[in-house]
Amino acid sequence: MARKNAKPKTKQKKTSAASKSRVAAPSNRGTDPKRVRAILDKLDQAYPAATCELHHDNPFQLLISTILSAQCTDERVNIVTKTLFPKYPTPKDFAYANPSELEQDIRPTGFFRNKTKSIMGASKKILEEFSGKVPQTMDELLTLPGVARKTANVVLGSAFGIASGVVVDTHVQRLSERLDLTKNTDPKKIEQDLMKVIPQDRWILFSHQLIWHGRRVCQARKPRCLECNLERLCYSKDKTV
Repeated sequence: MARKNAKPKTKQKKTSAASKSRVAAPSNRGTDPKRVRAILDKLDQAYPAATCELHHDNPFQLLISTILSAQCTDERVNIVTKTLFPKYPTPKDFAYANPSELEQDIRPTGFFRNKTKSIMGASKKILEEFSGKVPQTMDELLTLPGVARKTANVVLGSAFGIASGVVVDTHVQRLSERLDLTKNTDPKKIEQDLMKVIPQDRWILFSHQLIWHGRRVCQARKPRCLECNLERLCYSKDKTV
């Protein structure tokens, strides 16, 4: 005889193997130390001698070139600085330049009015507060007009060999997201994420390697995945293979 007031049995939903694997997959699988080491090894194989592609002869020229590179390609900046640096060889020349003339000299790089203000302001501060030399600390560089962390990291890393952070430009940001090395989209947060998983002695080279890879292979509109030696380590949704 059936028991009175018996609760009806509820059907249990079956969980597919695919769902189980999705649930079980760790959220930080992209930053697993073994995977990060494998990525670094592949970058070393592809770009063992990657360097900054902005042409410069000294730290001050690199600072100016980096300010000019905002929203502009390195290639175009190098074309502009080929004639710019001989015309303005020292911080004093930039600091006391004719603003209208300097604007025209750097016009091809875009945002030339703001860049002129930044270049002249940074040059004056270097003259007045740093004895005409580019400072070698993050805190001091950040006091210069037109200088944020990306510019400061470029100068410290490429001019002085000081690894105080990771350069996060558009290529580094895009590839870090594609390679699942960060979940963030803000450059400052991306830098902090990368600094946690990339060894400090690799910060400078790692940035150059990702920039080179972004320009040559892992391009924004159509990544050339068939030519990419990181393809097996990458599970980005926009892969072309």
